[in-house]
Amino acid sequence: MIVTVQKFGGTSVSDEQARRHVLRHIVRERKTGRGLVVVVSAMGRRGEPYATDTLLDLIRQNGNSLPAREKDLLLSCGEIISASALTSLLNAEGIPAVALTGGQAGIVTDSRFGSAHILDVNPSAILSHLESGKVVVVAGFQGRTEDGEITTLGRGGSDTSATALGAALRAAMVDIFTDVDGILTADPRIVRDARPLPVVSYEEISNMASNGAKVIHPRAVEIAMKAGIPIRVRSTFSDGEGTLVTYAEAVRRQPGWIDRTVTGLAHFHGVTQLSVTLDNAPYDLQLRVFRAMAANGISVDLINVMPSGVHYTVKETDTSEAVRLLRELGFEPRVRQNCAKLSVIGGGMNGEPGVMAKIVEALTNRQISILQSADSNTTIWVLVSEAEMADALEALHAAFGLHLTTSLLEEDIDR
Repeated sequence: MIVTVQKFGGTSVSDEQARRHVLRHIVRERKTGRGLVVVVSAMGRRGEPYATDTLLDLIRQNGNSLPAREKDLLLSCGEIISASALTSLLNAEGIPAVALTGGQAGIVTDSRFGSAHILDVNPSAILSHLESGKVVVVAGFQGRTEDGEITTLGRGGSDTSATALGAALRAAMVDIFTDVDGILTADPRIVRDARPLPVVSYEEISNMASNGAKVIHPRAVEIAMKAGIPIRVRSTFSDGEGTLVTYAEAVRRQPGWIDRTVTGLAHFHGVTQLSVTLDNAPYDLQLRVFRAMAANGISVDLINVMPSGVHYTVKETDTSEAVRLLRELGFEPRVRQNCAKLSVIGGGMNGEPGVMAKIVEALTNRQISILQSADSNTTIWVLVSEAEMADALEALHAAFGLHLTTSLLEEDIDR
């Protein structure tokens, strides 16, 4: 059986009007004759009754004293309610459907409550329902341990549920429906000229997601890439095809593909830069610094190691603890708060001369200081003041011609 997996986020199932749009996509997909599995998130966002953050607020008012196991029991309810509500709508419209929890759908996880990892997926129950002609609606974001405990998969867990089920079912496609028209070249709330991308590689979108773009979870992309399952990121509220995510080799065969150096930009704000440098640094300075961070659960990023010391960044929420630990080691760090990490991402930049020069030129022309930088084969990161973040993103977007993406594609398709 050829299967499609559709995943709908919280805004897509938040109310009756939104669920009618979901219904339209389901009806259209059923006309293809494929089996259909629909993965849903909890309804809406904080403040709406069944949203995940609203459920968390129920226990925060009691001092957040609920153990991790019981917290997962609570959080799993949001997706179960969504699955049940959508199944009710489908059946009322004459579309046979069945709702399953993540565990009932065959998702087996380890016992790390709150951030469980999927160990296995047994899709036999799903296949049985598909063979009887039903749409299978699965509560995302959750699974079940081998001894029957309910677990949740952490933020972005419904994306992970969808691609894991897609891999187990050897799906033809996993459609990730959200409230934007696919993957854009930058955050449109900051960059006015951000444009939708018709096709990107797994590697590019994984880097964009890991570096702050919130369209899809990077773990979900990794699962799809390993299984060779294409993903489309689409809008629930339109009929557009959105953005296709596939292998880099397949990307080049898509209509309208452009051989581009840079694909898009991503960013994180709320970042603190820490610098520990000494004229006569002890040989183990770097080891002592990073061992202290690791032992206290502080994630470090944008790392530059030199004989005289280290520069690195932490989340702003970890600043006080990180500084305290460094002072306990006898170091007096230089602390620069209110920074933003910008990521320039593109599969075509590997070995391409002049990319860093263009970044520096674009920011220098706007009198924006680069506080730190690092790079990989497909990404260059720069640290700037958070106050200059928006201006820096606009400058980089223009410098690499990302605002031309849509018009160039349309011209190429017309030809």
